[in-house]
Amino acid sequence: MVVCGDDGLAHRLAAELRGVYREQVTLVVPPSGRRVRQPVVGRARAASAALLDMVNAAVNRSGNGEPGGADREVEATEPTEDVLAEAGVQRATALALVYDDDETNIRAALTARRLNPRLRLVLRLYNRRLGQHIEELLDQSAALATGGGPGSATGSTTVLSDADTAAPALAATALVGTSKVVETDGLLLRAVERDPPRPGEVADPGLCTLALLSATSNDPAGADGSEGSGDQGPQLLPDEAAVRAATGRGTVVLEQVSYSGPALPAGRAGVPAFGELFSRRLRWSLAGLAACVVALAVALMVVTGDHPLHATYVTLLDLFSINEPAHNKDTGRQILQLLSGFVGLLLLPVLLAAVLEALGTFRSATALRKPPRGLGGHVVLLGLGKIGTRVLTRLREMDIPVVCVEADPEARGMATARRLRVPVVLGDVTQEGVLEAAKIHRAHSLLALTSVDTTNLEAALYARSVRSRLRVVLRLYDDDFATAVYRTLRAAHPRALTRSRSVTHLAAPSFAGAMMGRQILGAIPVERRVLLFAAVEVAGHPQLEGRTVGEAFRAGAWRVLALEVADGERAEGVAPEGARESRLVWELPDTYVLRGSDRVVLAATRRGLAELLGRRARRGVDV
Repeated sequence: MVVCGDDGLAHRLAAELRGVYREQVTLVVPPSGRRVRQPVVGRARAASAALLDMVNAAVNRSGNGEPGGADREVEATEPTEDVLAEAGVQRATALALVYDDDETNIRAALTARRLNPRLRLVLRLYNRRLGQHIEELLDQSAALATGGGPGSATGSTTVLSDADTAAPALAATALVGTSKVVETDGLLLRAVERDPPRPGEVADPGLCTLALLSATSNDPAGADGSEGSGDQGPQLLPDEAAVRAATGRGTVVLEQVSYSGPALPAGRAGVPAFGELFSRRLRWSLAGLAACVVALAVALMVVTGDHPLHATYVTLLDLFSINEPAHNKDTGRQILQLLSGFVGLLLLPVLLAAVLEALGTFRSATALRKPPRGLGGHVVLLGLGKIGTRVLTRLREMDIPVVCVEADPEARGMATARRLRVPVVLGDVTQEGVLEAAKIHRAHSLLALTSVDTTNLEAALYARSVRSRLRVVLRLYDDDFATAVYRTLRAAHPRALTRSRSVTHLAAPSFAGAMMGRQILGAIPVERRVLLFAAVEVAGHPQLEGRTVGEAFRAGAWRVLALEVADGERAEGVAPEGARESRLVWELPDTYVLRGSDRVVLAATRRGLAELLGRRARRGVDV
């Protein structure tokens, strides 16, 4: 496996492939002097340092300066053809290009496909539309070069985005009742954290129970940060016996949610509504003038005995001063004409004000909005970079009110905030008054997603000083730092929910799974661990093929969730006749026998997926 990158995702991905899948990894990174900052911290740094130690040990053993098949690190400014050749792309199974620049990844992918048409490519691209075209182009090039079909696994290309992988989990963590979300191709799954059931209460397992939470993660009384039962980690993919035996522990339950709405809530990004186009005072003025016109028309009808339509027509002529003077008419008619002319004079400034307000509203539609008065129950989002922009879009898709805070007026997500008409507060979050302007004292939760850990922590601490029970989600890269912050905040504020998330921690398993040749649908964090959702062909996996769904389940490793049915087909004996047509059949009976032609969706831990792929067995590594 070859991994090329210039930030923490490359190191985290290399550690994932090496530590979980036991693959031989060549890491291509910029020279030490060209790196802006050291991206690897905590456990990821230790894992990458272990790679270099293994290289040195292998060189010493071989005595000829060659690594002898062990892992190694190549320093290069750019992934040119010579650099890729030196990294061994011609003999590699998979190549991951995870540079922060899309153009660099595309250029290297085109070169690597020419060097090795059978290479499995995994690209990190922020532009999703461009990524679809690049994926089709590279797959077509591989098919023509190798003579294989368009759907062959050899030479496959997978385009992923770390922002898209992490955004659903980050956005859902800030909501009540929705902790984690996986979304792909119209499929929306929601993992909900539930409190321990009360005595005599039967908990709803949903589609299945994904995990048992730590003993004190949801127990305020025991969240004191002390050693003991509070350090008991979560149990992933437990069996029914473990779920029944667990007492006092929360659970993570999987639910299926249908999403058929538009990409953005209706009326949010289009023409402003009538209530937003004109001010309240102007609307009352227009309503008063309309009432005066109706009253004058009724009075004219009573005085002259005209038809209601004719009386209204004559009143409008008098209103706009285009009717003949009523000097030969009776006194009542003359008085009504004078009153109509007076109302017409009042109408002119009101119409002018309406035009000016409409122009100002349309002009301000492209400007940044300020948080409205009385706003409450909203989400305060810090940082409109690559990750913050994706999270903002997810929150608005769920119609959640958001107030953004950004220090850079030229940030990537400013255009998205204007398009979605989301209030934005410009300023440094570490300065006084910025969070107050975002109505933090009435907010429901805080999402600190800037790229600086200390800034996120400072904002969280200040927000907690304003509102102690505020729900806080921190983006922290360092695992050790995140653990210390989580325990301290949990001990200081036992009744407030605190979560720490790392983008690279959430994205690396999906990138690693794609390099192993399996379609990773998404990842769901369970505290500081991760569950993967993958679509796997049953053929070639003895742990699945020929076994029933119940026999294929392995507690703590993997679990079959759904059976994918091709268009126009039906899984006999699985779904009832009256079931709604869907490509995925959920709630499979335990007696259903998995065939080699089946394709299933399963939940797996990282080590469980590695074992299912059979890599460990071939290398003789004891799991």
